[in-house]
Amino acid sequence: MLARVLCMLAFFAFALPASAAPPQLSTVVPGKSLTLPQDFGAHPDFRTEWWYVTGWVETPDGKPLGFQITFFRSATDHDADNPSRFAPKQLIIAHAALSDPAVGKLLHEQKSAREGFGRAYARTGNTDITLDTWRFVREANGSYRASLPGRDFTLDLVLTPTQPPMLQGENGFSRKGPKPEQASYYYSEPQLKVEGAVTRSGSTTRVNGTAWLDHEWSTTVLDPEAAGWDWIGANLDDGAALMVFRIRMKNGDVLWSHAALRDKSGRTTQFGPDQVEFTPVRTWRSPRTGASYPVAVKVRTGSMTWELEPLQDDQELDSRQSTGSVYWEGAVTLRRDGQRVGRGYLELTGYVKPLKL
Repeated sequence: MLARVLCMLAFFAFALPASAAPPQLSTVVPGKSLTLPQDFGAHPDFRTEWWYVTGWVETPDGKPLGFQITFFRSATDHDADNPSRFAPKQLIIAHAALSDPAVGKLLHEQKSAREGFGRAYARTGNTDITLDTWRFVREANGSYRASLPGRDFTLDLVLTPTQPPMLQGENGFSRKGPKPEQASYYYSEPQLKVEGAVTRSGSTTRVNGTAWLDHEWSTTVLDPEAAGWDWIGANLDDGAALMVFRIRMKNGDVLWSHAALRDKSGRTTQFGPDQVEFTPVRTWRSPRTGASYPVAVKVRTGSMTWELEPLQDDQELDSRQSTGSVYWEGAVTLRRDGQRVGRGYLELTGYVKPLKL
């Protein structure tokens, strides 16, 4: 039944009447300065947008858990001038996931709906997103409140900034390929302090830890021959923040790579494509999709090498009932020369089939 409903939703959201004109979407251009707090909110004139939170928390007895919260906004090809409240101009999609080594596999939930009627929206001006009973809101003091009640688990968290936003790329203009249009507007909020609760099987546990938030929006991002990306966002133990990604081609080549390291004093070092390298150390094969993911990897940024090891191997998220993709999104520990230096998340997309974005 759910699959049928989602298929109908997709049809009505993206089908255009023959006489309707598709909306004119904005494009990402270099040289534009991000404006905060305005850019904390939604950008409905762009095709795709997401607010992506990943983090590590611990229970009172020291048990580590990883979590992911993602809200997507996607502009459809529906006529933007249609005044009907039923016009599906925007889609809102959300994922929530929990990594617990005691369970042995990723717990995850997903929702999707067209924007409207006060039940699904991503508002402009500040972060304020709702999808049915799920909410992600930036409050007046700058903290984020996330409330995501689910079937198998519930996340109720407060995320408080401890550092200024980190503008990725060239002051927020983040290139994803050699062509100027292959780019996004992108900022991160690393080293978020996390407090709250996780509920499972009727039992609520207080947790605390750190998280990383990415907010990114664009209209054209990936090259048509791109398969997907590998991405890392990591909070380092000394207060620094590391972001690294590479865009992989369908033929296995690397189209583009970039990294940024902001030290605890706030100084940021950028690394270009020739300074970034991913080397798989160990792969994990999914028993459900057959995809092989490089879940343990060495990443070079300039003269520094980072060793990534997952909290657990099975952190594959099947979102084919919402975004249509399957990807690996996992909590990882970072080490250098064998010593732990931080914790973060590794995202691996396009390993089941090429990602469409």
